[in-house]
Amino acid sequence: FEQNLLPEERFSPHDLIRKMQERKEELGLIIDLTYTTRYYGREELPPTLCYSKILTMGHEIPNRKTFLRFRYLVRRFLMANKDNDKLIGVHCTHGLNRTGYLVCRYLIDVEGMEPNAAIELFNTSRGHPIERTNYIQDLQRR
Repeated sequence: FEQNLLPEERFSPHDLIRKMQERKEELGLIIDLTYTTRYYGREELPPTLCYSKILTMGHEIPNRKTFLRFRYLVRRFLMANKDNDKLIGVHCTHGLNRTGYLVCRYLIDVEGMEPNAAIELFNTSRGHPIERTNYIQDLQRR
């Protein structure tokens, strides 16, 4: 995929770190939900940045084990970073469906948010809505 992009169209982990620094924000954890290792390697990230890979198949509702792992990582990070403003970056291939589902599921199950409010918050914050109806319908049933 990257070979079809011009250099200025590519977005690498280095670009992410630079953008965070420009915004005077610090990323503390990346949760990678892609079901591949082809996009980037852990070695491309600063050693001070925590990284966790949760292999998550696209198009399918993440299973209970996946959600429990996601919840554990987020809660552990938040507890360990109560005294700072470090951020958690979550991504899948497009940052919409798997990412949106797990972020919303966390907001619903852990933070007690109403499903439609969680979905709307994610969509507004992301700037692009969750697209797959199976994800949305599963969240709305929570």
